[in-house]
Amino acid sequence: MLIAIWAQDKNGLIGKDNKLPWYLPNDLKFFKNNTINNTLVMGRKTFEGMGGRPLPDRETIILTKDPNYKAENVKILHSIDEVIGLANRQSTPVFVGGGTEIFRALLPHFDYLYRTFIDEVFTGDTYMPEVDWSQWKLKEEKEGVIDERNHYKHRFEIYERV
Repeated sequence: MLIAIWAQDKNGLIGKDNKLPWYLPNDLKFFKNNTINNTLVMGRKTFEGMGGRPLPDRETIILTKDPNYKAENVKILHSIDEVIGLANRQSTPVFVGGGTEIFRALLPHFDYLYRTFIDEVFTGDTYMPEVDWSQWKLKEEKEGVIDERNHYKHRFEIYERV
């Protein structure tokens, strides 16, 4: 099973300088709760934007075109086909956390989309590729709590391919 997981603003923005353009602890918790004890695939730039270290309690896989790329405590793949093959072989979900190029290449192959929608507009340089929402059915939606640490209106959505 192949699952995309990301957060975006109203305009589809997902990043700025290889980092998140917002601080939203509820989204970080949603990401952690869903990816913990699972496989997490991300591109090299996304990985390096997160500090270049694997997240705890996840098998972290870096997808890069660079045949000489090395990083500690991660597995490295070099093609979209390798990611698809991995997802087909595994009995546990494979989550994909970006970036844009990887989302675009894998959109036809995702079984589920896990999206945090932040009802704000931010500035940045990286956007989620266009999703054909007619291919997806909303399975679950939960409003996020706004509090002293979570300043933006947001909701968590899970879509299943129809």
